[in-house]
Amino acid sequence: MEAATGLFLIIDPSLLAWLLLGADLSASGRVVGRVAGFALLALGLACWPGPERVSRENAAVRGLLTYNVLVAIFFLYLGFRGEFVGPLLWPAATLHAILAILLARVFVVDIGIK
Repeated sequence: MEAATGLFLIIDPSLLAWLLLGADLSASGRVVGRVAGFALLALGLACWPGPERVSRENAAVRGLLTYNVLVAIFFLYLGFRGEFVGPLLWPAATLHAILAILLARVFVVDIGIK
């Protein structure tokens, strides 16, 4: 359910807001809605049942990795487009990219890829 709602938010946050609340979102509201969609999608992936060899820790890392990769890419996209650039956009994009790299290293070690 969370993953499906997350995909819905990523694709069209305004439609979900209209269906739930009967109101439209501003441009910045759509951006925040997409970030919330990334979080819900990552939560869905973290809770998704998998093979027995995937531990709970691996599932949590998989969800966090997904979230940080998607947010870093989205923030970089926003920054390069120049439409939504606040003073914390580039530091946030950098932080999420660093976290994604660190989580990717943990994920690769945990699942045994060499």
